[in-house]
Amino acid sequence: MSRLNEYQVVGRRSPTEKEPVPKLFRMRLFAPNEVVAKSRFWYFLKQVNKVKKASGEIVSVNQIFEKKPLAVKNFGIWIRYNSRSGTHNMYKEYRELSRVEAVDTCYQDMAARHRARFTSIQIIKVAEVKAADVRRPYIKQLLDPKL
Repeated sequence: MSRLNEYQVVGRRSPTEKEPVPKLFRMRLFAPNEVVAKSRFWYFLKQVNKVKKASGEIVSVNQIFEKKPLAVKNFGIWIRYNSRSGTHNMYKEYRELSRVEAVDTCYQDMAARHRARFTSIQIIKVAEVKAADVRRPYIKQLLDPKL
């Protein structure tokens, strides 16, 4: 069982006379609970779209569940993380049962190999990768049907 959950958080700038129907922003976030998911939402929204928590509102928070949690899948994760020497982009592959477990494994892997903390890692994209498109040899070796 993973300690993280996947949430969809939808928020917007508070309505004003100037802008009565503001644009909605949606993010898929990985967090241990709803409170942390909302906090991460405001953190990223402030960086990208110049909307602060004080001048905005959250419309909805939904937990996202895996469609097929009993089937093993390959996942590609694009991340950005801050190290002691600067900001780095990375692509990593994992073989797990769900997106949440793959991201949890990624956080553990980054902590072990790069000493990166949860707050310094930004998950940019998580995608299921077909067996033919797998790049990393440590995942390719598990795709052999005679294994």
